[in-house]
Amino acid sequence: MINKQCYFCTNGFKHIDYKDTDTIKRFINQHSSIIKSGKTGICSLHQKKLATAIKRARHLALVPFVSR
Repeated sequence: MINKQCYFCTNGFKHIDYKDTDTIKRFINQHSSIIKSGKTGICSLHQKKLATAIKRARHLALVPFVSR
């Protein structure tokens, strides 16, 4: 088992912004679904905040709901 560290904890993110689409797209797979925290290594606190940010970005059409 590989010990992964949280991307947001190690880089000092205080807030996950829904307008930061470059960061958000790192955690969405090719089918535009949210990648699970077990694969990405994100802690549960940041996974919840990331999911909320992705859903807000989808609602505002910054990130697609589905891929083509």
